[in-house]
Amino acid sequence: MLFQSSIRRELARSFGATLVVLITIVLTIVLIRTLGQASRGVINPQDVMLFMAYSTLGRLPTILTLSLFIAMVGTLSRMYRDSEMVVWFTSGQGLGGFLAPLFRFAWPVLLIITLTSLFVWPWTNQQTKDMQERYGSRSDLDRVAPGQFQESSNGNRVFFIDRDASKERKSSNNVFIAATEKGKSSITTARSGRIQITGDSQVLVLENGQRLENQIGQSALKISEFAEYGTTMGNSVALNTEVVDAKLLSIPALVKTPTRGNASELAWRLGLALAAVNFVVLAVALASVNPRGGRSGNMVFVVLTFLVYNNLVNLGQSWIFGGLIGFANLLVLLHGGVLVLGLAWLAKRHANWTLRAALRPRSRRPRLPEGTDA
Repeated sequence: MLFQSSIRRELARSFGATLVVLITIVLTIVLIRTLGQASRGVINPQDVMLFMAYSTLGRLPTILTLSLFIAMVGTLSRMYRDSEMVVWFTSGQGLGGFLAPLFRFAWPVLLIITLTSLFVWPWTNQQTKDMQERYGSRSDLDRVAPGQFQESSNGNRVFFIDRDASKERKSSNNVFIAATEKGKSSITTARSGRIQITGDSQVLVLENGQRLENQIGQSALKISEFAEYGTTMGNSVALNTEVVDAKLLSIPALVKTPTRGNASELAWRLGLALAAVNFVVLAVALASVNPRGGRSGNMVFVVLTFLVYNNLVNLGQSWIFGGLIGFANLLVLLHGGVLVLGLAWLAKRHANWTLRAALRPRSRRPRLPEGTDA
């Protein structure tokens, strides 16, 4: 009882500290990426925090797995370094006996990893995609913000307004429009403009302005002044629902339609859960301290192990999608192979097997002549 409780307390402290550090790092990376997308007009700047929350929640299985792996290896390595392992070994507790308390501590985390990878991951992807499509489906006039140059959805026009004169009337002052359409380029300026709804279309009505127009490739320039000029801005772009990404599908939908893309996505989600279980076994097998290597030497090897395994899970997804390997074969060979390798390494350290001892010939007791007392 004392053995298990002492390990769980230290694991809880180490896991919590590691989780906070990793979430902070991931949030920083996601914030930089999200701000870049907002500056390019991919997402609404007002939805940056919500987009960050969805993105971080989708990465939660990887964060929890790495935090759990580092916490376990760090705790066991500390016990080696402080000679606590010697105490437990001399009291009859073998290295394999650490699996039970580690799994008792890790099972809630493993359950969260499984649920988030199987069910929360497609939900967060659907939410972020809906946010991007809603923001991208705005009309060209809805994209315009005072004091900013804004490109239209088709890239043929650039708008600029100085300020909103009346938001109730949807009018603005000092409007600038540069357009390239049907082999002609034009620049239109006006003192004011307002939006009128005609049927299903939006019409931008400009007042007291000037229009410069020329044919592309020709030097002739047509200049005209107007008291009122109207241009149709078109309808909002409909959401694209033709292609359904496998990342957006639920587990029943993936199983119901077993295409290569769906099978690769299902293998990746299951792989995250299976990899988390294997990392618990690998933590016990890999935890050790080299007195000459310092404290960070073993942790570098741990992070490298995590990266290699995680990249193999991602590669397995592409292998299934490309038809190089089957769904069941990948799960058995990759995750089953890692589990067997981890258990074999753990058994070797638990029984203190060495290659030299296995190759050393057994010494035989010399036979005594008959009638001689031993």
